[in-house]
Amino acid sequence: MQVDETLNKGLKRAYNILLTADELEEGVQNKLLEAQPTFEMKGFRKGKVPMSLLKKQFGERVMGEVMQETIDNAMKEHFESTGDRPAQQPAMEMKDGEKWKKGDDVEVSISYEKLPDIPEVDFKKIKLNRMVVEVDNKAIKEGLENLSKNAQSFSDRKKGSKSKDGDQVNINFVGKIDGEAFEGGSGEDYPLVLGSNSFIPGFEEQLVGKKSGEKVIVNVSFPSDYNSKDLAGKKAVFDCDINSVKEPSAAKINDEMAKQFGAEDLKGLKEQLKDRLGTEYAAAARQLTKRELMDALDKNVKLDLPESLVEAESSQIAHQLWHDKNPNVEGHDHPEIKTTPEAKKIGKRRVKLGLFLAELGRKNEITVSDQEMQQAMFEEARKYPGQEKEFFDFVQKNDEVQQQIRAPLFEDKVVDFIFELATISEKKVSKDNLQKALEKDD
Repeated sequence: MQVDETLNKGLKRAYNILLTADELEEGVQNKLLEAQPTFEMKGFRKGKVPMSLLKKQFGERVMGEVMQETIDNAMKEHFESTGDRPAQQPAMEMKDGEKWKKGDDVEVSISYEKLPDIPEVDFKKIKLNRMVVEVDNKAIKEGLENLSKNAQSFSDRKKGSKSKDGDQVNINFVGKIDGEAFEGGSGEDYPLVLGSNSFIPGFEEQLVGKKSGEKVIVNVSFPSDYNSKDLAGKKAVFDCDINSVKEPSAAKINDEMAKQFGAEDLKGLKEQLKDRLGTEYAAAARQLTKRELMDALDKNVKLDLPESLVEAESSQIAHQLWHDKNPNVEGHDHPEIKTTPEAKKIGKRRVKLGLFLAELGRKNEITVSDQEMQQAMFEEARKYPGQEKEFFDFVQKNDEVQQQIRAPLFEDKVVDFIFELATISEKKVSKDNLQKALEKDD
């Protein structure tokens, strides 16, 4: 076997691998000799099938296996000796493949972009800021008022009154696609709070301004990324009967309300609120510090980027930006989307930071545990109330979705690793100043 380098420019590499006919024939012979003792064929005793007959019947298939195994072993040895790690699956092409016949040498061209060498960074020289917000009585009061709205009760509106956003409508509904009712699309005496976004987008809005006793036809489309493949992206019609319209009234802030939220009394609920708000403020502040870190890394880390990764990332970003500007188009039935300079700039940043963080995590053996993945999946499943099992089944069968859940967990663990080494200054601020900083960051 002969391996010749044909391209070495930047991150791009290409090689020709020559497999001689004698090498291939020897490989086929060895494989058949290995299998011969256990092989059985009608008319011959076990292990006594002639080699000529084995070659005639299985030689062509074994030849393909030998070619693939030889090339795979050559590339494995190459990557081990050079230390190259391909950015994507190497492209492989057999030269004159259509003209090749038994007895010919085989020449294969292989090309790829290797991942760049990641520079070392002295994280102690990175200076970051962290906002610290104290949970004051005003914030706790606002929290209690919000909880009182969540613990609200509903009472019938005056007969003939129209429903408003925030009202609870009791409905019977039957969902149909192409005139046929579908599984899970029907319900009776369902208490739906308008504006709660508990149904698919566009459903609740069509029930605003309706009266008790009315029949309403609701036309909606399931999101393209809906967790049920049978429903994703499809148009549906729901026949709804409005059984009643109820208006909300906030609960009184007292010990009884506190018990509804699992606290022993109002004092205990205030303590829970203080802890929860503290966690929320810390998470928001961390988001700002993380952005500051990413800006610092983007500025200070210099490395060559694989064009294939940048093009793929930029194209995906351009696609997302287009859909953000055209929210009414949910599917992929749209004109070709060209990669804009804005998308290319964001793509380069994401690829650079992604490669840097991935390598930093690899070198320091940072991983996401099964328990952390399980917790993240539970959090995601909560977005699909009543369909948690279907969500878990969907994730278990979809490696891409698992990676989408795992990737941000890994990134956050690497970011925390850097935070431990960087110089971080804390600054006390008000909740309003934290909110303004978040709005500016967005």
